[in-house]
Amino acid sequence: MTLSSSAVSSRMPMGRRFLLLTLSVVLAACGHTGSEGPKTTPISEARGRANGTQVTVEGYVTVQPGAFASAMGNEGFALQDNTGGIYVKLARKLDFGLGAHVRVTGTLNDESNLRILESEPGSVETLAGTQQVGAKDVKTGDVGESTEGLLVRINARVTRPINDELPYGYELYVDDGSGEVQVYIHGSAGFDPATLNALTVGQTLQVTGFSSQYESTLEVAPRQPSDLVVQAR
Repeated sequence: MTLSSSAVSSRMPMGRRFLLLTLSVVLAACGHTGSEGPKTTPISEARGRANGTQVTVEGYVTVQPGAFASAMGNEGFALQDNTGGIYVKLARKLDFGLGAHVRVTGTLNDESNLRILESEPGSVETLAGTQQVGAKDVKTGDVGESTEGLLVRINARVTRPINDELPYGYELYVDDGSGEVQVYIHGSAGFDPATLNALTVGQTLQVTGFSSQYESTLEVAPRQPSDLVVQAR
């Protein structure tokens, strides 16, 4: 807060009034308002910085906290701005859902070749407003480094029987003719095992999910049961 001379009591000694006014001018010159958060970096720019770099990013939640806990081994979430997206690794599950507006400070790293932001609950701030991020329609063969971190949507045929690797999740491969990609269904994402095991080779699916990577395997990871829809033949 910047103080004007009229806001300073006339009962205050002249020397103290001078010091207080000088301090207010210095704070104003430094841009201190007492309410501003740390400077944010566009997510696409942050992703390109070196491992170990601390950054602050801001965006809307595209993967709810804890949805990928079974295979990721943490209670993190993902967020996206208008430049890119990234997964935030957290040890404790936070209480907000899809579309929440958040600001996160953390340290950049790679985990099993997935770009992540390692953070802690005290470094995640919930901001005003919500916004549901729309999925980007992509070809199965285009899922890769250019889409990693984004919410994407694919329409493709099942090419292999589903592989149950619980407690981590399920592996399912699909292809729209442009190249095969794995749909990784986390055991913690709330899917009914019977529904998943009923999926058969040749069925056409629409899958919305987080564009991810595990080692050399490219993945689309649905966040909840409504993200996987069997298309009518």
